[in-house]
Amino acid sequence: MSTIAENLRDIQGRIAAACAQAGRNPEEVRLLPVSKTHGVDKILEAHAAGMTLFGENRVQEAADKARHLADTDIRWALIGHLQTNKARDVVTFASEFHALDSLKIAVELDKRLQAAGRGLDVFVQVNSSDEPQKFGIPVDEVPDFCSRLGAYASLRVRGLMTLAVFSDDRHEVGACFERMQQLQERLRHDDRAVGTYDELSMGMSGDFELAIGYGATTVRVGQAIFGARLDPNAYWS
Repeated sequence: MSTIAENLRDIQGRIAAACAQAGRNPEEVRLLPVSKTHGVDKILEAHAAGMTLFGENRVQEAADKARHLADTDIRWALIGHLQTNKARDVVTFASEFHALDSLKIAVELDKRLQAAGRGLDVFVQVNSSDEPQKFGIPVDEVPDFCSRLGAYASLRVRGLMTLAVFSDDRHEVGACFERMQQLQERLRHDDRAVGTYDELSMGMSGDFELAIGYGATTVRVGQAIFGARLDPNAYWS
């Protein structure tokens, strides 16, 4: 059985190969290990292998892990949908939030962050596949949404995030990533858009190499590093 350190080396090698194929510098692409449902023992294994930023989907699970690992230099990125009543908890542990998809969430996060005297790096979540069951802002509505974020001074808008369509058809998946790349370029030239838009958080275990070809700067990889997801209620075992 491969160790987490071996899995990380394999993923980093695949990132480098995908970058070489796309004519990109591997240093432009950041690996974000997604540790949801996995225990702190596995997180510490990845940390020992050099990883310091981890992605989590569920606020309570992430907050618990952050408290347990508070004496380390580990940082946390919340990558799952956020309900407004959880914003207070996010402010206590997260250094990045990859799922900003409503002004209601922006208002609540900004209020909590202002009270705490800190800022937060955020990514606007985009529904690039136009699937009604998915969270995220429709592509055509993103520019207007981003033009309204100047009211929330504590939110540092770094870029965009998406979950591509779940499909074995590389053309369908690639089309989602291409829309994101085009949207990123549009926002970079939109004087109304608040933020830098240097970042594209897209690509997971099954499609991160394809995402790199379309400009991904953060790839979110979980199962290829930690193995199959576990019972979400048993992450301390």
